[in-house]
Amino acid sequence: MTALAVPTRRQEEWRYSDLEAVASLWPLPAPVRIDVADGEAARHHLLQDAAEGTAAVHDYVITIADGARCDFHVLNIGGKLGRVTFAVTLGKGSHFELNGAIIGGGDQVLEIITSVTHAQPDSTSGQTIRSILGQRATGSYLGSINVARNAQRTDAFQSVKAMLLDRTATANAKPELEIYADDVKCAHGATVGELDKQALFYMASRGMDPATAKTLLLKAFVAGVFDDVSDEAAKDRLEAAAIAKLEALV
Repeated sequence: MTALAVPTRRQEEWRYSDLEAVASLWPLPAPVRIDVADGEAARHHLLQDAAEGTAAVHDYVITIADGARCDFHVLNIGGKLGRVTFAVTLGKGSHFELNGAIIGGGDQVLEIITSVTHAQPDSTSGQTIRSILGQRATGSYLGSINVARNAQRTDAFQSVKAMLLDRTATANAKPELEIYADDVKCAHGATVGELDKQALFYMASRGMDPATAKTLLLKAFVAGVFDDVSDEAAKDRLEAAAIAKLEALV
């Protein structure tokens, strides 16, 4: 069997990655497969919190059958490289929901890469990604929504927002639509910004120290990403990890 070549920056999905870290893991293991049967509902979550200086890659291939639903929550905060990918195929009348947060500092490279294919009519999907990046960290979201020719009445959206704590941090966002049907509703948007200086000044004028003020604003920025996690223990774990990472950054 011929070994697969290590990716290069010519490949769009690897353009912003840490290829040296990827090479240390190569070849990557087979992706995790998730199959949601007709009419069923599945909920999954991932806390990517690899040790400092290490690399972690999590690949998922998800097939959602007719009338089924899959919800996935991701917190990507650990390792020198933390990469999470999704290849999703939706059946008729099915739904996929991804809520994710990227929080990085130092020289971390953290990525969420998605390819969501609406293969049949009347399917829906939503992707909401929030990134907070400090120091020299790089956070990337590359996501494509692909609507097949017969996938009429597709309804899909991507919402990507990034917050830079330092001018040396980098946020990459590439939401993409590829539509072959003519009766669809698809939307995407991406913004990159900094903390509101007026809000920080107001909070300081009320006696709040800068670190606390920044942490509160950042918590508000990612609020809602994990609100609908059904497993309370998992929700508490994700939220606690996110808050600890934010406090370490500010």
